Amino acid sequence: MVPLSVLDLAPIVEGGDAAQSFRNSVDLARHAERWGFNRYWLAEHHGMPGIASAATAVLIGHVAGATSAIRVGAGGVMLPNHSPLVIAEQFGTLETLYPGRIDLGLGRAPGSDPATARALRRQRGPEAADEFPQDVAELLAYFGPARPGQKLRAIPGEGLRVPVWVLGSSLFGAQLAAHLGLPYAFASHFAPTMLDAAVELYRREFRPSAHLQRPYVMLGYNVFAADSDEEARTLASSMQQAFVNLYAGRATPLPPPVPDYLERLPMAERVMVERTLACSAIGAPQTVRRQMEDFIERTGADELMVTAQVFDHAARVHAYEILARLFPPSRPAI
Repeated sequence: MVPLSVLDLAPIVEGGDAAQSFRNSVDLARHAERWGFNRYWLAEHHGMPGIASAATAVLIGHVAGATSAIRVGAGGVMLPNHSPLVIAEQFGTLETLYPGRIDLGLGRAPGSDPATARALRRQRGPEAADEFPQDVAELLAYFGPARPGQKLRAIPGEGLRVPVWVLGSSLFGAQLAAHLGLPYAFASHFAPTMLDAAVELYRREFRPSAHLQRPYVMLGYNVFAADSDEEARTLASSMQQAFVNLYAGRATPLPPPVPDYLERLPMAERVMVERTLACSAIGAPQTVRRQMEDFIERTGADELMVTAQVFDHAARVHAYEILARLFPPSRPAI
């Protein structure tokens, strides 16, 4: 079995708040560390009523400080929102505080709506996303050793080998990761359409580098594991509702589960949900095992980044506990 990691979307549930979300993140990270999960990643989102991880580097530091061994990182930081120098300093600081435990995944999407993206990029402008390849190269240079006459330096950051990943949901990120010789994480947990083409392109065009000698693919994957298939389907309805609301332009906190929710949806919305969340395992332990093994065999994933957007925190923790029992820890290649 390939290594399993955790993607925590830091959900704010209906009736809850960000403070509770952060307490839940720490609790889940401690369980994940004890059960042998490889990484614990948090993602940058802005202006989302149901997601609390806007200040991603701050939250990574909070989780890393509450754990002792598990790798903690960004899945990812949306680099066009930031100066590469600032990100190098932030993650250089994190790596200095928690040596050998910090990952930096980089994406080019805004992680927000257009108005919020404009506010975030006020100093950079809307063309910032077009500069993503140059920004990644600049960021990598800040982590390198100092060069004679170098004026811009990231301190902390300089000379630190913070693992950098390229994130994507299209062919663009796959090509960039291959060209730079970086590990690649694909957002198949919510954007599976280009999965096969992107992975094939990345592996075909990969160039070995000082960062990585062989291509390495981590795929996002939703898991709703419970003691019965029926209970798991009910748990999954919270995320299904969230996507229906988001596509309708009314983002909300993560709603409580509704039994038989998918079956009640109009056909167009049901098809949208099933396509968006196609990379999911939903069911009792053996159902989940079969679905995950089939997915890994089909894609050849080197690692899975598992997310479980479950309303009840105890049920979310239990879903990862089931995974840990099904798939004992496996040592990652990177």
